[in-house]
Amino acid sequence: MGLLGWALIFFIVALIAALFGFGGIATAAMGIARILFFIFLVLFVTFLVMALLGVR
Repeated sequence: MGLLGWALIFFIVALIAALFGFGGIATAAMGIARILFFIFLVLFVTFLVMALLGVR
């Protein structure tokens, strides 16, 4: 499972926790999901630029 998959799992956990009223857990899970998503986004753009430039 990749980084984006883990971000999606934490996002779903945050939604379920918020649905049941666990605000602290929802906030923490959403924070983790946000961090993982931005790490994924930075790595994706970096590798995309490297592939377009032909860097090996």
